[in-house]
Amino acid sequence: MSSKVSHQTHSTRQVKSLLDRMFSRSPIKDSVLDKAVTYYQEYPTVDAELCRLKNCSDLQKELKLFEQQLRLERTERHTHLLEICLEIIDLAEAENINECHRKSAQLLGTIALISPTEGKKVAPTNEINKPLYKAVLCLRLLDRLCMDNKIVDPYISPFLENISPARYSEFATIDPQGYQTFVHQVKVPLVMAAIIQDIGNFHPEAQWILVGESGVLDPYRVLEIEDRKQLLQINYRQTVKYLVDGIGATGYVGNSKEERDQFNKNERAKLVFIKRLVKSSINPKSGSGNLLKVPQIYTSIILSTKANYNYKLLPKVFQVLNQNAERGGCSQVVVDALYQITGMFPQGFGITYIPLDNEGKQQETYEYAIVNQLYPADPLQPICRIATRQLAFISFGQNIIIKNSENLYFTETAKKLASISKERLNEILELLASNYQERQQLDLLPRCWHSHEFFSIKDNQKLWNKSS
Repeated sequence: MSSKVSHQTHSTRQVKSLLDRMFSRSPIKDSVLDKAVTYYQEYPTVDAELCRLKNCSDLQKELKLFEQQLRLERTERHTHLLEICLEIIDLAEAENINECHRKSAQLLGTIALISPTEGKKVAPTNEINKPLYKAVLCLRLLDRLCMDNKIVDPYISPFLENISPARYSEFATIDPQGYQTFVHQVKVPLVMAAIIQDIGNFHPEAQWILVGESGVLDPYRVLEIEDRKQLLQINYRQTVKYLVDGIGATGYVGNSKEERDQFNKNERAKLVFIKRLVKSSINPKSGSGNLLKVPQIYTSIILSTKANYNYKLLPKVFQVLNQNAERGGCSQVVVDALYQITGMFPQGFGITYIPLDNEGKQQETYEYAIVNQLYPADPLQPICRIATRQLAFISFGQNIIIKNSENLYFTETAKKLASISKERLNEILELLASNYQERQQLDLLPRCWHSHEFFSIKDNQKLWNKSS
């Protein structure tokens, strides 16, 4: 076992393994992305061969064998993607709604905390990590909209006929069979849609725009308007092609004609639902496409691949979402629902705050904490795990709610410490920053802190365990 792996908890290793099997590239080409890229590279030859065989009556036996091989390959890709989706749901959900939220917070926070926030690896790492992060947000957003009775989708609604919005959080307990059907017919295709939504960007035509014919252009640069439009068209077209022809609907295994007919009907309906989600997410208005679109925008900022990525600006994400909703680019109702789930500060974000003394008075110093829970009672007041106590890093801190009046991210709060001398602020930084170079780059009075390095220590990865 490598030293890097040995410095990760079992939970962190699970998340890292899942990320690697989704959008990392490997020599054995076994990730979701690898399989899509291989498909895109091979299907022109496959189409040509199918055309040749179909046009020759003497080769019908060869045609049947070739089509059988294509079905086997499609089934293998479908099965692999389905296994990934079920693993995501297993890591993010539980029958108890509070445990479900804890697990999702842990998954989102772990993704954020193992993603670098500075340096050259930010963009390529975030590109790999975005699909999983977005998929988890989609699941939690679906739950929230169901609980708020905001789902009016003709495909989703029938699966909720026997469960009221008020009892939705108990769905798994009240109707276990109905809930499992809901998971497989609604949640699985939603996660599939989240994963493959932008898979078309890895088609050779899209890559030609992103990296150029010689492959040397920066794929994360700001594209010209025409290139951007062309890329969006290619992405949608090739994503749908991969969904329909590369993944398709899985086949029935069994001997019952009645079961087979129902199974095939369900699979076709799921495929149509995924396709509709992907298509409607482009211009969702008030429809179900918002289940993809809103998490997509949120994730594109939290795990940005842009050159102007700025960790300090991550809590501004809902300013962007609200502006998008005002322009009609997405639903304000869905944006508000996500805000209720995440609050202003994303999971894993490093909070600097003014601690209180034993008498409840604010001290003239600051400490570090990390956002570690969803559903804050007040979206502006994150629930956090303490990372330092008396200016020393600790592995088993308490959970606290950090009020606006204590959170240095807010300008009015930061002004309270304006009277502290430069020498004293330097002393604090010397204790909290890991090296001199880092201290040189940090503000004397940091509005937030980069918690990535703290989380790289195994004992500090237990942010979601019962606090001490």
